[in-house]
Amino acid sequence: MRLRMIAAAMLFNGDDLLMMKRAPERTLHPGMWAAVGGHLEPQELNDPETACLREIHEETGLLPHEIRNFKMQYILIRLKDNEIRQQFFYIGETVRRNVSETGEGELHWIPRKHVLQEDRHIPFVYRSLLEHYLTFGPAPHLWVATAGWTDLPTPGMPTLHWTPLLDPNVI
Repeated sequence: MRLRMIAAAMLFNGDDLLMMKRAPERTLHPGMWAAVGGHLEPQELNDPETACLREIHEETGLLPHEIRNFKMQYILIRLKDNEIRQQFFYIGETVRRNVSETGEGELHWIPRKHVLQEDRHIPFVYRSLLEHYLTFGPAPHLWVATAGWTDLPTPGMPTLHWTPLLDPNVI
């Protein structure tokens, strides 16, 4: 079984979220709406923040000093075919809206109230994460999610099971 590690970011400017409509020729989620981010390089395996900031710069031109309140908010773990995927999601606020063009897809600032509109094709995991974040907002702790199936109300539907990641030794 392989392990794939990914770091991505939800970047806001005011009330707008930066989203990428992936190019139709991309292998992963072609033509779908996604976050900015990508795979960790071997030297980044113990430093997903560095990987995420690298990917942000590569895909948007934004530099680390142009992102405020940047912090890890989610860790998602799921099984996909014969691969365990571990995804680190960061949140942050940009100080500017103008972003570079990228061959990965088209970048758009989407008003928060329109992010989850039904005709926006978003991969299941990212849509679930967005729903969670837009419902609960930033948290003082990390959230961990594992992919699985629902028990109720509709057994057998894919879902993410959310748990706050807390240190039990801290009272």
